[in-house]
Parts: sequence; structure tokens; C-alpha cells
Amino acid sequence: MKLDREFYSRDTITVAKELLGKILVHKVDGHILKGRIVETEAYLGVEDKAAHSYGGRRTKGVETMYGPAGRAYVYIIYGMYHCLNMITEKEGVPEGVLIRGVEPLEGLDQMALYRYGRAYGELNNYQRKNLTNGPGKLCMAFNIDRSLDKEDLCGDRLFVEEDGFDKFNIVETTRIGIDYAEEAIFYPYRFYIEGNPYVSKL
Repeated sequence: MKLDREFYSRDTITVAKELLGKILVHKVDGHILKGRIVETEAYLGVEDKAAHSYGGRRTKGVETMYGPAGRAYVYIIYGMYHCLNMITEKEGVPEGVLIRGVEPLEGLDQMALYRYGRAYGELNNYQRKNLTNGPGKLCMAFNIDRSLDKEDLCGDRLFVEEDGFDKFNIVETTRIGIDYAEEAIFYPYRFYIEGNPYVSKL
């Protein structure tokens, strides 16, 4: 069952936790790619120094954060890697959830081609483990780029579905790669499924 807008239109921390275990789906190039979300990070808008919208910052690149819940916010880091976020709360409240890691489930050959240029069966163990265990890696494997910014997650191309998987423990800890964010580096806004090998960093 596909998640509806009501799911995303809630408290960002709640959404970040409840996205864990759900299935990220991207229909692209005639393929269906699926992966279980195993790691997320919450970004709490104008009060959160780690958020792009901190202090009410509003640029063309950040504008998606101010839009309706249930939209994809895709941006580029280090000038080369894409990151997928899901917008939460009500329109005008610029908060969202970063998808940090997924466990690949379906379309593995296509994911491997997007990520490494070869079939999944040709990957070594290191490459398989690193297929989707990070925000930039999963976007590469799922062929997610800036063209999907503002994509409606309640549509039929990029969305999240529920399959009843809920037997796991959630670890709550600090976010990664936000050394610039002063006290916000200590906020426990990263969540992951305990013991899953596709978590980006323990």
C-alpha cells in the first residue's frame, strides 16, 4: 500500500522513524527498483542549524522545502552526489527527512548498472555492501537526480509503500556530516534499523 499525503503531513521526527521499514520504489527506464528504508535523518527547518532552511533561508534550490508535504526534495552535495529528502509537516513549514540508507530488494541488476556499470552478479562483496548504504550511493543506484526535485511522492513514479515489515529495533543517534551546524550536531535526529548491514555508519 502506497503512503498517502496524510502520512507525510505530520511531525518530522515521527515521519523519520515511521519511514523505517517501508519500501522506496522508483519506476525508471522500464524497471521497478525497490529497497527497504533502513536509515533516516530528520531536519527541523528554521530552528535547526543543520537544515537548508535554517533561519528562514529561502532560495530557488531550497524552495521545495516550503512546499506541500509528500514531495521529494533532491539536492546535490560536494558538487556531484544527489540526496533524497521527503518533505513533511504543512506547507510553509520547511522540514523534511533525508533517506540515508536502503536495503536493496528488487531490480538489483539495474541498481548495479546505475551505480557500477555492471550486473549485480559481477560485483564483489565490498561493492554489494556499498550499493545503497549512504544517501549519495542510494540515489546513484536508484537513478535519482535533480530532475526528481518536487516529485509528488503520492504519484506513480517515485513513492514509498508499506508491506507490514515492523519487527525491528530503532536506534536513535546523532546525524552525520554536519560539522558546520554547531549545537545541532548533537541533536539525536538520526534513526536506523538496528543490525541492518545497509546502515551507512554505526
